[in-house]
Amino acid sequence: MNHLYTEIMKRTKMDPIRFNFDFDKDIALIQYTGGTTGPPKGVMLTHENLISNTAMCNAWLYKCKEGEETIMGVLPFFHVYGMTTVLILTVMLGNKMVLLPKPDMEMTLKTIDKQKPTLFPGAPTLYIGLLNHPDIGKYDLSSITACISGSAALPIEVKEKFEKVSGGKLVEGYGLTETSPVSHANFVWEGADPSIKGSIGVPWPNTDSRILGPESSEALATGEIGEIAVKGPQVMKGYWNLPEDTAATFRDDWLLTGDLGYMDDKGYFYIVDRKKDMIIASGFNISPREVEEILYEHDAILECVVAGVPDAYRGETVKAYIVLKEGASVSEEALDKFCREHLAAFKVPRQYEFRTELPKTAVGKILRRSLIEEEKKKQQESLVNS
Repeated sequence: MNHLYTEIMKRTKMDPIRFNFDFDKDIALIQYTGGTTGPPKGVMLTHENLISNTAMCNAWLYKCKEGEETIMGVLPFFHVYGMTTVLILTVMLGNKMVLLPKPDMEMTLKTIDKQKPTLFPGAPTLYIGLLNHPDIGKYDLSSITACISGSAALPIEVKEKFEKVSGGKLVEGYGLTETSPVSHANFVWEGADPSIKGSIGVPWPNTDSRILGPESSEALATGEIGEIAVKGPQVMKGYWNLPEDTAATFRDDWLLTGDLGYMDDKGYFYIVDRKKDMIIASGFNISPREVEEILYEHDAILECVVAGVPDAYRGETVKAYIVLKEGASVSEEALDKFCREHLAAFKVPRQYEFRTELPKTAVGKILRRSLIEEEKKKQQESLVNS
């Protein structure tokens, strides 16, 4: 059914109902987490959380002009990333939104060419998909001035290739549903340091962040690996009806992100990996992200994810799930040789599985946990049938 906006406005009362509410404390949204590391939890976000994070986004993109930008909306609005960086930001600034119903690569390229968006928030899988579309050269992407990539690690190769194709800036940001969602990002324009690679950037305006050890709230020294913690007006009120989980997620007002990382001497933060994703094989800690970065350098690989799967001898072993580019081919032996040239022997994947696609959330974040659960189920069924 179609509804004409002007007719709807004619039926609208000119004396809207007004509610008294506490901007700082009252809940505006219960946003469920993606369930990538455990069962989804309802994150209670206040009006202050959402508006403050949108204002931070506006401050970060300080060259953008109010009422003159066009924002590309491929991210779904039922996810807080799309809600903040596309929906609320556009409304706040009176800009234009160009919305697509789903992340179809050809439709996205055609729309960019026609509608000339200037801002294009997205996820790595979206930029990867566009870069590997066979007809990308037919479309003009030069209207894009800035993209902030979130939801997953942005491979350096993808950043550099997309910037070359579009002429705009693509920088990696970081955040959680619990932080409305952005807490860190790399500089888009002035202040950007070309020598910085693989960093999630620095904390956003009015946001504090530090690296914590297993017990104390005191910051670890520069370069030491610990858990990334965040404090700021965008940090959630808590989890809906889960007081114990809420308490476990905070330490002296610091939100514990669950991500392991470190800060360098320039103040840039780096993620080593999620605490729950870290692979422990034969007593060695292995970062899936480090292995994935190497695999993405291979010319045949479109997408990949690395996970620790159960192993009778090593406890866990490294397995890589691979999606190849269209028309590309590579053997397990060739990938093994490639990885051994760039990784320590204990980090090299022992298993490879080639797939046509990888499971993802609505915003394109690869669901590593579902692959691990799938692997465990396979092994259990094998034991039953043996």
